[in-house]
Amino acid sequence: MALAVVQSSPLGNEEKNPKAMVSIDAVTMSFGAYVAVQDVNLTVADGEFLAIVGPTGCGKSTVLNAIAGLLKPASGQVSIDGTLVKGVQTDIGYLFQQDALLPWKTAIENVELGLMFRGAASDERREKSMTWLAKVGLRGFEHRYPHQLSGGQRKRVQMAQALITGPKVILMDEPFSALDIHTRHLMQNELLRLWQEERRAVVMITHDLEEAIALGDRVAILAAGPRSRVIESFPVDLERPRDVAEIKLDPRFMDLYRNIWASLRGEVEKSYERRD
Repeated sequence: MALAVVQSSPLGNEEKNPKAMVSIDAVTMSFGAYVAVQDVNLTVADGEFLAIVGPTGCGKSTVLNAIAGLLKPASGQVSIDGTLVKGVQTDIGYLFQQDALLPWKTAIENVELGLMFRGAASDERREKSMTWLAKVGLRGFEHRYPHQLSGGQRKRVQMAQALITGPKVILMDEPFSALDIHTRHLMQNELLRLWQEERRAVVMITHDLEEAIALGDRVAILAAGPRSRVIESFPVDLERPRDVAEIKLDPRFMDLYRNIWASLRGEVEKSYERRD
């Protein structure tokens, strides 16, 4: 089922028809005889924040890795900014669930990696990395190693690492799920602040429906696997900027949660039934 891009008010009225930055066209992903997702169609506009939810094992990470070029579709195609994805992409930033920092490198050395792989001069790398560490609130922590940083601080380093190269698309695989609730709220607000400065297309997968609504412009639901597909897409018409803790008290947030959960709940129940 093809989904039209439904823009909510947060994108503003200055660009009513933003171009498609990510296009997933009739994509099927299989592993041997197992078909994880089938005929998935999604379009993510430039500057849009799409959150994808679904039960465990429905293929959320598989879709994300197809966009990144880490997995090749069995059929269908993925495009970024009009160019077919045919291998690992260099125009993306990827925030993983677990720490993806090199433990033998300092915070600033980890942030520099993307620029180093692109051949940037050492002075340029150091200057930009210092700027980004200051942006994420880690001025003075540049020379600390990951084991010397808290979970929230390591996540800030990861955000700087993912954003420093100016990616066209930011992919996020449950980036805050390992954090305690208070740190998670801080990191979610920090992410929104950085994203608001210079909007990029974002595709985030999460098990947390509240997180999906609080952060996203749109929430797409994947059906229970195998042969998962997109079953529905909900625009999130909540104003920006947002505070993720306060927005959950908004009656419109509660209405959205009820409506989306009414669709998602059946897929979660199917997923549990198939495990028994």
